[in-house]
Amino acid sequence: MLDRYQRHTTRLTRQVKAVGEELAGRAGARLLAILAVSLSRHTALRALLRMPLPTGRVPRVVGVDDFALRRRHRYATVIIDAETHERIDVLPDRTADPLEAWLHEHPGIEVVCRDGSATYAEAIRRALPDAVQVGDRWHLWKNLCEAALSEVKAHSTCWATVLDAPIYDGPRAQDHPRRWHQVHGLLNQGVGLLECARRLQLALNTVKRYARADRPERMLRVPKYRASLVDPYREHLRKRRTEDPGAPVLHLFEEIKALGFTGCLNLPHKYINQGRRTPSAAISRHVDSPGYC
Repeated sequence: MLDRYQRHTTRLTRQVKAVGEELAGRAGARLLAILAVSLSRHTALRALLRMPLPTGRVPRVVGVDDFALRRRHRYATVIIDAETHERIDVLPDRTADPLEAWLHEHPGIEVVCRDGSATYAEAIRRALPDAVQVGDRWHLWKNLCEAALSEVKAHSTCWATVLDAPIYDGPRAQDHPRRWHQVHGLLNQGVGLLECARRLQLALNTVKRYARADRPERMLRVPKYRASLVDPYREHLRKRRTEDPGAPVLHLFEEIKALGFTGCLNLPHKYINQGRRTPSAAISRHVDSPGYC
């Protein structure tokens, strides 16, 4: 069967359009050649351009989220049909005004699934005051995990005592309570976060972190130790340092290298000497740890 003024059958035209819709020009022409349909890429593209655009329907449930076109520089907003998972539209940025205008142009939306952005929430509230706003599953789980991790970190001084893990007692351990009282003292006086950062000469994100903590202890952290190539040889290092506290690190490095150590000199040097306050303090602080470097 042929359409009027056409050289291809209706079935062949339908096949060309289906291939062109999936692969477009060059790739579509290569696949059609394998299927014994000899067409140029231009013909495949013309068939694709003749296809009518799908008529957009107003979905009942939409999902709204932002994504990066260029991270830390340019962002956009994607809108999908939450029931069919099809992309509906892409907005040029992630501010409230484009989303609000789009929602005004598409009345009839009943549910909007979004992340925790207050910007999106305000745009939806202004455009669709009767729509139900729900949090999407991924962000709910992410926020729950972050809240649980934050609570565990907040009680690090408690469980570190039970696990016999060392609490960081360096200079920052004394700075945290002092800065916490400074930040909360200014906040109690009605000073804004940005002004607090200016007065205390701290980064704004640092001031926000202190402001979110309800007590100074939440800022304390148990040191994080990572596995090191030196770990299998710490017993030898402890024994040698006990026998000869003044043993040079280079000699210890040669000894553990003979035992099979494959790392560089920098690793045992850091493992023994980093944070040393007295000549004999390093081995008791760091070699006993499960892995300092």
